[in-house]
Amino acid sequence: MKQLTPDELKKWIDSGRDFLLIDIREGWERQEFNIGGIHIPIGELFARTSEIPANKDVVLYCEKGIRSTIAIQRLEASGFENLINLSGGMRAWKNSLL
Repeated sequence: MKQLTPDELKKWIDSGRDFLLIDIREGWERQEFNIGGIHIPIGELFARTSEIPANKDVVLYCEKGIRSTIAIQRLEASGFENLINLSGGMRAWKNSLL
């Protein structure tokens, strides 16, 4: 599974790279803090796979990187090959800002 550090993701965002960012956390988590992208809670993710493009990089994130790792493993088993996990999730992102 591909991983991206918070610093690498910041560079992608700052450079205007063409990719999709998906927040798979629950709504209340997203309201507290998010870095953008589309919101597809993990409970809805597998019913909404049509929203995940196959022709560009897709970065999934959650709070600690655990749920997104599991989600990516399941999606890869369904044939997705362009998924990247934000290593450490929002916790690592916030810590990288300090």
